[in-house]
Amino acid sequence: MAKISDWDDHIGRRLRLRDLRVFFAVVQAGSLAKAAIQLRVSQPAVSQVIADLEHALGARLFDRSSRGVEPTVYGRALLARGRAAFDELKQGIRDIEFLADPTAGELTIGYPESIAATVLSQIVERFFEKYPRVVMRTDIVPSPEFKFPGLRERTHDLILARMPLPRPADYLVDDLNVEILFDDPLVVVAGKHSPWARRRTVSLADLVGERWILSPPGTVVHSRVADAFKERGLEGPKASLVTYSMDLRAKLPARGRFVTAVPKSLLRVHGDRQALKILPVNLSTLPWMVTILTLKSRTVSPVVERFIECAHEVAKSMVSKAQSGRS
Repeated sequence: MAKISDWDDHIGRRLRLRDLRVFFAVVQAGSLAKAAIQLRVSQPAVSQVIADLEHALGARLFDRSSRGVEPTVYGRALLARGRAAFDELKQGIRDIEFLADPTAGELTIGYPESIAATVLSQIVERFFEKYPRVVMRTDIVPSPEFKFPGLRERTHDLILARMPLPRPADYLVDDLNVEILFDDPLVVVAGKHSPWARRRTVSLADLVGERWILSPPGTVVHSRVADAFKERGLEGPKASLVTYSMDLRAKLPARGRFVTAVPKSLLRVHGDRQALKILPVNLSTLPWMVTILTLKSRTVSPVVERFIECAHEVAKSMVSKAQSGRS
């Protein structure tokens, strides 16, 4: 294996970006032939690039078999570091583009469906008022496991997500930056014409037999509702409808036949949610924060920084309005 001191002479002059691109393609395809098709080159050309890389690095990068190729421990090391290097180069180009024209650029964000129904639209509107030429791409991501592979694979610049605090140990976010925007407690709601809406006191025991709309088991909302019933010695409610859809969880209770649990911001943000009434039921005293997650080992671009600034501005505005309403 070449020593570090040999980098400039032995490796630095032989390792090309094109070679790494071919290496990444082979890892992704799991086959030299399939990688060649993707890259629109011949298989011998791909084989030669991999052979040259292995010779330059002094290590075998792939194990070959009849089923294809698998990266060795050396190949996995090069994959992890090489992906980060490519990403930083791309980030540098994006920084240059932004510095040349601060109103332009691009970013990709991920978010669970519940964020889309509440605070995301306000953040996006404020952001595009300031930076109308930026191209934004958005992806809905599942929230139950809090693994967010898009951040670690560098396909997402940031994730907007709700995170229960104090953070349980199994939420693996040690390699992520977590910026808190605001507390968004979970509330139980029913339609304003529902008999429950006219009652001054309501207990969870009263609601055990009601028609509940819940998110699927394994999600934070489902767990919090189940835990609240369990803490009071009650059997959890049986859901009449299980769905991720925040739209259904808002519209169906408004018609008076269901109860559900939703983030409080859903009622703050949308005037058309006034058909819902918050019932005087405490699900939990634990905070449930809306957060922005970024990868610690990744330098965010100026465009991403501007988006985060807009997110904090919107969050501050929402908190101020909520405090004014209570006053």
